[in-house]
Amino acid sequence: MRVTDPAPNPASVLAAWSAGLRSDDIPGRVRERAGDILLDAIASALAGRPSDEARMIERVARGMGDSREATVIGGQPLSRAGAVLLNGYQVTASTVCDVYRPASCHVSPEIVPPALAMAERLGASGAALLTAVAIGLEVTTRVGRGIRFPAFRKRGWHAPGVIGPFGGAAAVAHLLGLDADRTRNALGLAGSQSAGTQAHYGTPTIKFHQSRGALSGFLAGTLAAEGFIAADEIFANPDGGIFHAYSDGGDPEAVVADLGTDWELERIALRLWPAASSIQSAVGATLDLAGAHDLRPEQVRQLRVFLAPTPYERHGEMGWGTRFEALLSTRYCVAVTLHDRRCWLDQFEPDSLARADVDAFARDHIAVAVADDVTTEGARLEATLVDGTEISVTREVPKGDAADPVTRDELIGKFNAASSGILPDDQRARALELLLGIERVGDVRDLCASLAVPA
Repeated sequence: MRVTDPAPNPASVLAAWSAGLRSDDIPGRVRERAGDILLDAIASALAGRPSDEARMIERVARGMGDSREATVIGGQPLSRAGAVLLNGYQVTASTVCDVYRPASCHVSPEIVPPALAMAERLGASGAALLTAVAIGLEVTTRVGRGIRFPAFRKRGWHAPGVIGPFGGAAAVAHLLGLDADRTRNALGLAGSQSAGTQAHYGTPTIKFHQSRGALSGFLAGTLAAEGFIAADEIFANPDGGIFHAYSDGGDPEAVVADLGTDWELERIALRLWPAASSIQSAVGATLDLAGAHDLRPEQVRQLRVFLAPTPYERHGEMGWGTRFEALLSTRYCVAVTLHDRRCWLDQFEPDSLARADVDAFARDHIAVAVADDVTTEGARLEATLVDGTEISVTREVPKGDAADPVTRDELIGKFNAASSGILPDDQRARALELLLGIERVGDVRDLCASLAVPA
């Protein structure tokens, strides 16, 4: 289905497109990209499974119902609502999930958990799950495209909790086979739950927005299936529509322009390293510099990291006293990456944070500064070596961006690293096999069984 003419009612257009879309309508390259994002989301959830905050969410989720019908990725089953809430947090817990940079929105945490729970409930095929995930990703990113992010951000809103529920609702509605009217109601119900502000930045609550956004989308889709009525136009309505209430009126035409031909989900970036999205380039540049010059910490007199103003404001001088802070700290991420020539979760555990060599290097040999000529997503590293040699490297975009995408092999490596110690070896192999061939999976419950930890 293709939409070329802008419409004044983007909710109705998105709903009709979502309800009418079939797997064959999605180009092969887009299905492949959606499959990669699905694989990445599952890997990210496994990576986030051991986090302290995820355990807190799990205790709350277990209190939401006594039923045990829905899979927790890497854990024991919960009620559907509980599993969606917990899986949503796990995907984002370790700062390694995707990001749609035009709206600074982590997307898959709000889409994959509700879609997976509903597909499991229905015994849907892998192709149906993938179609629903693609729809959810596209709806969220298109809402993000239309919301005019600078004005939205100026008001202090955080995108995952505000726009993420729309994609989750659309994915669930599609799996349930809802028609255009009920899908539009699902979008309206999602908008009635849109929330999340930047005031929580630096705390785990900023990640809870993704978790709660996933549950909001699930509730919206299932309630719409009951015939519950919502607003006709949740986006462009001047009296309380999302674009007016959360931004400056937005750009409704951008939401639907070339819908079905220009796939916004292809602009979602993936992350290989557990660090803030804005400093992924700093980590990548560190690995680039170390690889190109066989650079060791003891050779460095000073390492200067240049970031654009916004990333510097958030991450330039962040400390690393806790795991959560370290994941956001430019100094720590660069220092530990240079020392170990890698960047993964074990380097952010208490023992690693207490390493005297990394701590001293981060404090005494790294300087972080603002550079107006560095892109918002990029980074430049300049090193003065002890022998006086000057070397440098610049990254315009991070690894994982659409302009420098991760490979399938790199995603497989991420999945294997994330699942190690969480899933038994035979299940890890089976889960990966099913995810890589998701369109050939007859029943998603087979995939779910491979992701659940045996009792």
